[in-house]
Amino acid sequence: MDETHHGMIRYYALDLKNDPSLIAEYEAWHQRVWPEVLEHLRLSGIARCSIHRAGDRLFMTVESSTGAATDGGGSALPARVQEWEDLMDGYQQRLPFAKPGEKWVLLETIFDWRADR
Repeated sequence: MDETHHGMIRYYALDLKNDPSLIAEYEAWHQRVWPEVLEHLRLSGIARCSIHRAGDRLFMTVESSTGAATDGGGSALPARVQEWEDLMDGYQQRLPFAKPGEKWVLLETIFDWRADR
């Protein structure tokens, strides 16, 4: 976990189902994320969230003042946000080493060099 002027940055990984048409649909959905989902992120204290893809592997960066997770951290999600999560779940595939019930796996930092330190 890194620290910034906005708080903490956490990094996560998750796989997509290895199907080019499903991957294209997933990316298209992320060009038009529902406003209720974005508002939920904002209200959760998330200042920035980005998702990157290499093949069928996703990497997500979450910058938060509170250490919040995009999935509510185990709390019940608002109905529309849960609907989005259920929709996205159809495109996603858990990592083979994910714990039961774990979707996005928190990445462990193994190297972090900065010139200003």
